[in-house]
Amino acid sequence: MKYLLLIIFFFSFSAEAQFVRNKKDSSSVDKKKSDTLIVDSGKKDSLKIFKPTINDYQYQTQFSEKKIFDTVMTYNKTFIFSQYNNRDNFGRAQFANIGGGFNQLSYEFNPEQNLSLLPSNKSYGIVGINDVKYYDVKTPTATFIYHTAMKNGAALQSTYTQNIGKQFNFAIDYMGLRSQGFYRNALATNNNTIFSGHYISKKGNYELFAHYIHQNVNNQENGGIVDDDLFMSGEKQIKNRQYALVNLQATNSKYSYRRYYLSHQFTPFNSEKFPFRIRHTLFNQGNKYYYHQDNIENYWFVNPQDLINGFPLSTKKYSNNFSNTVSLVFDNERFKLDAGVRYHNLKFGITDNILSNIDMPSELKENRIGAVGNIQIKLFDKFQLKSFLEISKGSQFGNYLRTTNNVKFEPIKDYFVDAKVNFLSSYPSFNYLANTSIYRNFNYFFADAKNQSVTEIGGSVHLKWFQSQLFANYFRIDNYTYFGSDSKPNQSSNSLNISQIGGDATFSYGKFHLNTRLQIQNVLTNKELMPLPSIIGRADFFFQSKAFKGAAEIQTGVKVYYFSKFASREYFPVLNEYILPRDNSFSIGGQPIADLYFNMKVKKMFFFIEGQQIGTLISHNKAYAFPHYPIYDFRLNIGIVWYLFN
Repeated sequence: MKYLLLIIFFFSFSAEAQFVRNKKDSSSVDKKKSDTLIVDSGKKDSLKIFKPTINDYQYQTQFSEKKIFDTVMTYNKTFIFSQYNNRDNFGRAQFANIGGGFNQLSYEFNPEQNLSLLPSNKSYGIVGINDVKYYDVKTPTATFIYHTAMKNGAALQSTYTQNIGKQFNFAIDYMGLRSQGFYRNALATNNNTIFSGHYISKKGNYELFAHYIHQNVNNQENGGIVDDDLFMSGEKQIKNRQYALVNLQATNSKYSYRRYYLSHQFTPFNSEKFPFRIRHTLFNQGNKYYYHQDNIENYWFVNPQDLINGFPLSTKKYSNNFSNTVSLVFDNERFKLDAGVRYHNLKFGITDNILSNIDMPSELKENRIGAVGNIQIKLFDKFQLKSFLEISKGSQFGNYLRTTNNVKFEPIKDYFVDAKVNFLSSYPSFNYLANTSIYRNFNYFFADAKNQSVTEIGGSVHLKWFQSQLFANYFRIDNYTYFGSDSKPNQSSNSLNISQIGGDATFSYGKFHLNTRLQIQNVLTNKELMPLPSIIGRADFFFQSKAFKGAAEIQTGVKVYYFSKFASREYFPVLNEYILPRDNSFSIGGQPIADLYFNMKVKKMFFFIEGQQIGTLISHNKAYAFPHYPIYDFRLNIGIVWYLFN
């Protein structure tokens, strides 16, 4: 990490002053843009000196509209920058150590798991193709996001980006996390590195987006605490959590995610007369999952017959996806359409496969051809439609169909409706297909898997009163794929139906504010296959004001997070997945989690200071993220977000 920081500072000092241009250069600047201020008109010499404003610092995802860096202190930032993955994790319960993952309290599905190997508990920090940011900045820019860890370590995400001339931008993004945790054998060491670049020709008829990403999500696995009664009683002998006995002693899991990506488009004709483009996208993505043990863990077996003689202690699974897409794009201000052909080469394999009782191939692979398409329609700035469709046929991994449809419109001034209808039919995540282990009970090959189909219908209404919104979602899942209490994959013959309704609002009186969010959900059928809490709620009462004669802005308050009691699924470290409750399981939830915080903004720097789980200072902790996995005790969480616009 120290070498990366040296590189960042070297570039920032060695970069030339990009805001100094001569008269000839300034005449080529788009006159429609009012983002840069002219400090010196150039009457005294031949130079014009420009002073950049915040509008000169923008980012985008590929082929999307640019957005300005958000340096405003709003209430929602306390939910984002207090989290190690810098995302609002409403609807999730965190392990006792950052970097360890979450329990999904609200139903969600991740398209990154389709036709790939991505264990659910390794997915929360994964950066997908449409998550990678590309920048356009007038001067060299760096951002730093820092979090304290639990016991020893820290989490730091740093970004350096710079324009080379007007056409090309490159960026380097690095995230490093190391947190020991309060319990034994809970070390988390996660990191990712992203190199990205964006180029657009002077005439604007050629544009390129490219990136390389390498992520690692590595965790020690302790199997949860041994004596839950001792934890619930609050005995002094385990006040120091290092004294609490855990089930696994020498086990860790590792996940590696690597992608090379290139997407570019060319406009062969005059775009005003013939707005047609040719787009080509190429990427290769490889995923690897390792489960490593130094010794045989007694927790996983009862009799010696439960072990497979001669089988290695550690195992590895992998998947690879090579994709090549060519499409034709029609693009104007009101209507955009692109359609093309996509080729996939898919692989899934297991490196250690010496099982005699299971007919399991070492590698599955196939070539498949499909089609993709997007459509966007904008009418009168009041109506917007976005639709996406991808379809492909396969013999080994089944057919694939995904469509997302989103409509936004304003029926009445200041009232917005956002509706969606989505459908996905895909082979189960490759983690369900096969597993090998020295423990006989954890070996399987899911040979007759069927496509799991997910239908989502929902939307939200944004109201001008109290910055509020109401939302509702309905999910129907056919051939629902899950892990039973025996850790084996299964598919339900009956559909699973889930409803979610809720809303959030912010009430203000002077400098005092109350932000609330509530979600009520119900698993309508087969609820024993997906136990979820019926209520998830959050409240944030805070005071916000300018301070120090306007030189700073402060925000201080208390926020409370709650989910109702329910018979949760369990976390299964061997697969990094969630299984149905076993015989020794128990219900979790019903315990409010309160944080007291003080945030401050000075220029382009934010400070986030939180006393998390303050209730455990008064009474002992009884809250769990999963059965046998407690939620963290009180800790002081410090975060810093710093934007450096040189």
